[in-house]
Amino acid sequence: MRILFTGASSFTGYHFAAGLAGLGHEVTCTLQKRLNDYGELRAERLRRLSGKVQFAEQTSFGSESFLQLLRAKPFDVLCHHGADVTNYKSADFDPLTAVENNTRGLVEVLRSFKTSGGKGLVLTGTIFEPDEGQGDVELRAFSPYGLSKGLTWQVFRYYCEREGVRLGKFVLPNPFGPLEDARFTTYLMNTWKAGKVAQVRTPDYLRDSCHVSLLSLVYAEFAAKLSSANAPGLKSAPSGYVETVGRFTERVANETKTRTGWKCEFELLTQTDFNEPMKRWNSDPAAAGYPEWNEAAAWNDFVAFYSESNLASS
Repeated sequence: MRILFTGASSFTGYHFAAGLAGLGHEVTCTLQKRLNDYGELRAERLRRLSGKVQFAEQTSFGSESFLQLLRAKPFDVLCHHGADVTNYKSADFDPLTAVENNTRGLVEVLRSFKTSGGKGLVLTGTIFEPDEGQGDVELRAFSPYGLSKGLTWQVFRYYCEREGVRLGKFVLPNPFGPLEDARFTTYLMNTWKAGKVAQVRTPDYLRDSCHVSLLSLVYAEFAAKLSSANAPGLKSAPSGYVETVGRFTERVANETKTRTGWKCEFELLTQTDFNEPMKRWNSDPAAAGYPEWNEAAAWNDFVAFYSESNLASS
């Protein structure tokens, strides 16, 4: 397949683009900046992609350069993985501005893509959106960022149907793995690497954590399905370890202790913050459908990244 991919400098974007290229697909990754303008972690992801994919620098979704790319070269699948994530953890995140950025020039993008022979579009969503996953009775958005992702999906859904472009949605759970951003597992591993005790402030939340290598397998197959002429619009909601944050912490500690000399001590604090939904998980258990995925090897890679790389603490 010929694939046009946005968001390759992100954690999951890097792994998805690398996974697609590793299967022999021709992948072109658009970048909002020049290659040399990215910070350390994003720059390392792009460095590892170099030679595996083609880059289109300074080409934002919906821009004139993006449209020219679509018109100049036929693509089978458009993977819109990129999104406005500026200060996405903040309560002041502006969801309406994010939707505008995520969907800029969408109608022209769809028409250019379809005219050049495009077969399907994959939009990445998140379990943080409203009305995704399973859990609490009211499947509300986790945050303004989650709201922006849900609104973005509705805009894509409407215009893809109107313009006759096949649309699929890939719903991310909580991914973890090598080259991730500063997240909960980053905190755990860096704390244990320093010989300190990790404090878990929200041990009672039930969440869905999935290793990014498994997610990459699911994503690649999903994108391939969308290129089929007979494929309907699809949704994939892969699921990994569905358990409380406290239990997942124990899992990470056990997997790490067997591979390092670290003590991996942690303290489960009494949870007082209940701003997010208590329970949320994806609907499609992933590991059983991909016997080629090696769970032990995935944990080896995860632990090795934190043991060996200075990037893990950046």
